[in-house]
Amino acid sequence: MPRLPLLPTLIVALAVAAMIALGFWQLDRRTWKLALIEQFSGKLEQPEIAFPRPPVGEQYLFRRASAFCLRPTGWDRRAGHSVDGTTGYRMIAQCATGGGEGPVLLVDMGVTNDPNAQPDWKGGEVHGVIAAAPGSESLIGSALSNEAAPTMLMLVSDTPAPGLEATTPPDPAGLPNNHLAYAVQWFLFAGVAVIIYLLALRRRQRKEETPGEGAAKP
Repeated sequence: MPRLPLLPTLIVALAVAAMIALGFWQLDRRTWKLALIEQFSGKLEQPEIAFPRPPVGEQYLFRRASAFCLRPTGWDRRAGHSVDGTTGYRMIAQCATGGGEGPVLLVDMGVTNDPNAQPDWKGGEVHGVIAAAPGSESLIGSALSNEAAPTMLMLVSDTPAPGLEATTPPDPAGLPNNHLAYAVQWFLFAGVAVIIYLLALRRRQRKEETPGEGAAKP
């Protein structure tokens, strides 16, 4: 058996080991994500709560809640789609809630196709499902960060404002869970790296066994 070059073999071995480790890490992440989805799915069946004050906390995601919007003080437009699949702009009301606390309540009041729409909604009692507010860190990001910022919350209303279509409610099943595919990719990368290195070694061996072109003829 030919002698393996030390440094190239060590580099390839370390790279392959890292790829395999990343593959198993992704499998662990898949297990964690499935448990998280199951946990959040159970929250949808729990009794309705008052919208949290202050409106922060990942533990409230996907809970049914109610709140009272004293009056909208502004509107934020975000890309989204309605329950019937129509893509448009989610109209998120910034609500005052009284007591001099300012616009601490965010309510998704529905979807429109008109980028210049101004919903005719003056506030009132709202029932819906709690979701992460726009700009909040994702569940994945918060899990990877040692100092994750609190998740800001908003309420996705069951009943849309006049002239709007109801926004698709938050669904734990919609959380991204591609970890199995990523794991398979890392394992494939490791296998391909080994095959390429073995082919390179084989080619090197053949060159060493073939006489050079400048060798003297008998």
